[in-house]
Amino acid sequence: MRRYQPALRLALVAVAGLCVVAAAVAQRSLGYQDTPLLPGGKWHVHDGERPQPRVVTPGTASTPEQPGQPPSDAIVLFDGTNLERWHDGKGQPSRWKVENGVLVATPGAGNLVTRDEFGDCQLHLEWAAPNPPTGEGQDRGNSGVILFGRYEIQVLDSYNARTYPDGQAAALYGQYPPLVNACRKPGEWQTYDIIFTAPRFRDGEVETPAYATVLHNGVVVHNHTALLGAVAHRALAQYAPHGAKGPLVLQDHGCPVRYRNLWIRELGGYDEQ
Repeated sequence: MRRYQPALRLALVAVAGLCVVAAAVAQRSLGYQDTPLLPGGKWHVHDGERPQPRVVTPGTASTPEQPGQPPSDAIVLFDGTNLERWHDGKGQPSRWKVENGVLVATPGAGNLVTRDEFGDCQLHLEWAAPNPPTGEGQDRGNSGVILFGRYEIQVLDSYNARTYPDGQAAALYGQYPPLVNACRKPGEWQTYDIIFTAPRFRDGEVETPAYATVLHNGVVVHNHTALLGAVAHRALAQYAPHGAKGPLVLQDHGCPVRYRNLWIRELGGYDEQ
């Protein structure tokens, strides 16, 4: 056995070396404190002491027959059963209908307003225009998604239908048309995924405007677009100072537009989530 001892010693040295390297790699994977500070002067590049992001279970995709599941940290605004998170704008129960797990805009019932208020957010909702379609232009499957009760993303049946471009489906109403028309046929479920940054005000003036990124049926139609102000009809949008949070409003525009799978996630800054 003696003639194998040098080889054994070499093997043990090699294993020890590998353990040292592995320990060093593991240590590096946990982060550094001797790297440059990132802008702001609090965290280093690859800083292992920086807060770990909170774990969120992703949601699931919807199908034509069944709405998907929201992410685990989402606030579900409509679960297919009731309108307990909403009112009619005057604090009273809304007269919008819930039919077969779907929320239906009831003509003449007025807007639907959330009881809670939200600031910077990610909003998901699905809507369907009436089928068969009726009316033309702005009378064809009209509704709207209005953040803070004043910044509107238009809901409209714009499938093979014309109207003024800054008033068609997914437009930032009265300000910007969508980059493309991604509408599905009336009666089919359509999705809006909206990332909204609220405006900031200082001394009664706009410090930073509101920004909106919107995906219509998975297609980007607004890319971090700065809004000109609150929604206006036949007038130029303007800002008026308001708080850091506001309600979400679904518009009654006389058309029985259907909604489902409404959820929202409030967004904070890095290391605040």
